[in-house]
Amino acid sequence: MTSQAALAAAILAERRRSGQPGDRLPPHLRPQDADAALTLQMLVAQQLGEGVAAWKCGLPVDGQPVLAPIHAATVHRGSPCLAWARGGQVRVEPELAFVLGRDLPARATPYQPAEVDAAIGATHLALELIDSRYTDPAQASFIENLADGLLNQGLYLGPQVDMEQARNASELAISIHAGKQEARLLQGRHPAVAPRAPLYWLAEFLRSRGQGLLAGQAVITGSYAGSFDLPLVQDIAIQYGELGRLQLSFEAR
Repeated sequence: MTSQAALAAAILAERRRSGQPGDRLPPHLRPQDADAALTLQMLVAQQLGEGVAAWKCGLPVDGQPVLAPIHAATVHRGSPCLAWARGGQVRVEPELAFVLGRDLPARATPYQPAEVDAAIGATHLALELIDSRYTDPAQASFIENLADGLLNQGLYLGPQVDMEQARNASELAISIHAGKQEARLLQGRHPAVAPRAPLYWLAEFLRSRGQGLLAGQAVITGSYAGSFDLPLVQDIAIQYGELGRLQLSFEAR
């Protein structure tokens, strides 16, 4: 660990604690490649003193890995859900969360999809909670955003759903009801088509780096309908096709 990496991690960790974003890191503190960005992810978790309770992941983009740890204190169940809000709104992405029932530890041989399937203990409806530690994340590079957790501020775990239905849910109609607002219907499609495909990639990617996944960790693998804002202190219900319904309200942290 270099002093520059430790300082960069301290800045990002403090922004997570305070909920106050800032400018991009100074040029000499910015990670230059994916390995440096992933190191910063882990250093931030250490600075926060939290375990990794979940992961977000997707299939690689232009050869770059798509993954980020989700810290234990930011994984929520029940209602209300506390979240950083911007302009009275919480930004979310509707996803499925695969919760592991057994470890997928580091080992010498590759993981096969069937082994990962066998490790899944439950599947839940979920919302990824979106926020950035940069005031304007669009101005930051992919590597900078990777270091910051790819706009993740946490995860909301909703009800458990049928595992077999979920594994084949390449498309889901997402119906959003928020307070007295008019209902919105989005024609959702999983970005990887197969919802478990990014999980297979994550298990193998971590294994190749001498890391593993732990029983109890949840893994989200991509949004069915991009991201959208939901209001604070209103009853919210989101229907995920025929899979089930997620209900909650938000309160500002």
